[in-house]
Amino acid sequence: MERFTQGFYGYAVAMLVCLAGVGVFLLVTPQSRTEHLPKVDFSIDVANMRRDAPYEVWSPEPAPAGWVPTSSRMTKEKGAVTWKLGFATAKRPEAATRSHAMLVQSDEKPAAEFANRMANTSEVTGSVQINGETWEQRLRKDKDQRSLVRLLPDVTVVVTGTAPWEELSALAGSLKQQVKAAS
Repeated sequence: MERFTQGFYGYAVAMLVCLAGVGVFLLVTPQSRTEHLPKVDFSIDVANMRRDAPYEVWSPEPAPAGWVPTSSRMTKEKGAVTWKLGFATAKRPEAATRSHAMLVQSDEKPAAEFANRMANTSEVTGSVQINGETWEQRLRKDKDQRSLVRLLPDVTVVVTGTAPWEELSALAGSLKQQVKAAS
């Protein structure tokens, strides 16, 4: 018995016992194959933005079908009011996972610097017409990030993410300007 508790044999036996324990643990632990996405209600942030932002807020009405809002954050820093709304896009048959898209808007100045920071690039690669409005297209290949940017007089709106252009355009096309709430 001593030869199984010392030297290489002892090591091998201990390793087999540990691996058997891990195998049993994996077999009895419940594993879910379903997708778990945090879903947020961004209507409160829309109401707060309508009240607090010095500009008329752009909000998806309705969000594209199958999209899940996963994050919403409103900030007031250095005199600028910013809202970031993140989405997991609808499942596509050709893709194994969902893509991600984010709507960002702010009255931060200078507007071009804000847009460059949100798009992770200052290079405009083209433009696209969505609902009769012109959006700049920006592409950051090394981060697989595509962005649509609108520089308006009082607010900068950026739709960005790993989603394909068609999905980013769908989000941009769903945006409706919200009337400023009475304070």
